[in-house]
Amino acid sequence: MAFEPPQRLVRALGETAPDGDDWLEKLPEAAHQAVALRELTVERVQVPGGRSSLVMLVRRADGTPAVLKLAPPRARPESERAALAHWAGTGAVQLLSEPPVEGVLLLERLHPDVSVRSLPEAKALLEAAGTLRRLWVEPPDEHPFETVAARTERQATAMRASGFTEVAALVEAALAAREELLAAPPERRLLHGTFRQSKVLAGERMPWLAVGPDPVVGECAFDLARLVRDRVEDLIASPSGAATTRRRVKRLAESLDVDQERLRGWTLFRAVESGVRALRVGRPKDAELLLEFAGWL
Repeated sequence: MAFEPPQRLVRALGETAPDGDDWLEKLPEAAHQAVALRELTVERVQVPGGRSSLVMLVRRADGTPAVLKLAPPRARPESERAALAHWAGTGAVQLLSEPPVEGVLLLERLHPDVSVRSLPEAKALLEAAGTLRRLWVEPPDEHPFETVAARTERQATAMRASGFTEVAALVEAALAAREELLAAPPERRLLHGTFRQSKVLAGERMPWLAVGPDPVVGECAFDLARLVRDRVEDLIASPSGAATTRRRVKRLAESLDVDQERLRGWTLFRAVESGVRALRVGRPKDAELLLEFAGWL
């Protein structure tokens, strides 16, 4: 079977590929090796798939369905492995036992085409928030995970260097919010890092389980901030989008016992950071949506 990466993955990795990176070129052979080593039968490559990894639906030698995931080092797959091992299936997809190979994960099979986004919006937010709450646990001692402070420092540096004068005021507001938030973080938890409705899939063990973490250690409001802007295109298209966004911040903060102003601040920072990054890599439509949303906060 040919293991050609989906075009969505090719485009996304191409936006951030460092000079000389050849992971995509080596991917078909790496996939063949990963399948053969584990004596797997491949059913199909998941399409359109994700933006940072190749995902294949497979069966193990005993017929058990599973998922094989291959990701480049810049997607931090070993950090994902460590987080999934720590969660041990509570709120997240289960990491299956195997001899670990760098950049390759064998995972419990969920229902890959059924995410919480298939639910009506209010129900989807409720189910997603409930899933996220289960992931917020104490990190292990001497953990390998990046901190919110370190991750956002890299992002802040890129924002300062962007040079997009038309969004300079939003960038300054986002950077100021970050500085204030980092001055006194209220808790230290293991976070999903990139949580949104599409990262919550239907399962058998539990109705909904999270997938695809980019784990980070920090305060819960940082994790919840990405969920606030879910379905941003619908918010922007709505005449009441700004009011709906503010109500969503209030409702999610109250339901998960997160400080509302801290959630608003991290939502602002993360939306502006994503918008500036979209401008930088040539996705102006995405940038326009994100930055308009940020202006409502």
